[in-house]
Order: sequence, then structure tokens, then C-alpha cells
Amino acid sequence: MPILRLAYIGLFLVAVIAVFTLWSQVGGQAHLDLVPWSIKLGLGCGAALGITRASAAAVQGEHGWNGQTVRWTGLALAALFLCGMASLYAHNNLEDSGEDGGEGDATVSSFYHSSARFESARRLALSAPTSATTMRSPS
Repeated sequence: MPILRLAYIGLFLVAVIAVFTLWSQVGGQAHLDLVPWSIKLGLGCGAALGITRASAAAVQGEHGWNGQTVRWTGLALAALFLCGMASLYAHNNLEDSGEDGGEGDATVSSFYHSSARFESARRLALSAPTSATTMRSPS
């Protein structure tokens, strides 16, 4: 029995890593960073606990899929769903969208050019040799 407990502890630790990796990949690491640590701790450990208890129920039962296994798998899936909802909430409400409410001091800039400089640059560009004129074969 102590070996089985050690296996469940290892499974829980692997499940914690898997849950947070899945959460950051599916929900986005930037959104996961915005979620408060207490929600991350509760939902992540709750999902890992559900996975571990579902495995323990499958081992202890006569059949792999029994009532306890289904119950703990449902709890783990519910915790993972809540992880997704926490990421969605962070995306919609906690993320800085860059929109300011007021106009503030908006800077308007424009581009002025000298017509003499523009004309001389245009004439120079038109008179420059192109690849067709420089690649002629000697006659």
C-alpha cells in the first residue's frame, strides 16, 4: 500500500504540471498571468486532485469505469472548464486593450516637403540607369 500512495503522489505532481501546461497553451500564457494566484492555485490543484482521485477509483474498483471514476473525472473536467472561464474573464476584463476614454493631448503631425527638392529627386530617379540599360551586350 505505501508504494501505491507514492504512485498517487507522483501522479498528482505530474497532473499539476500537465494542468498548468494545458492551461497556458489553450488559454494563453498572457491571460494566465493576469489571473490571480489564488484562483490559479485552487483550480489547478482541484483539477489535478480530480485526475488523481479518478485514477485511484479506477484502480480500486472492480471495473475501470465505475461510479467513482466517472464522478471524479467529471469534477476534473469541471475544474478544467472553470480554468477556461477564468482565462476568458482575464481576456475580456483584465487585459489592457490600449483604448483610452478621453482624447487627451492628441498630436497631429503632417508631412511638408519642398517642391523644388521633390522635383530634383524625381528627375534624378528618372535619369538613373536601369538594369536594362546597363546590361547591354557590347556591339
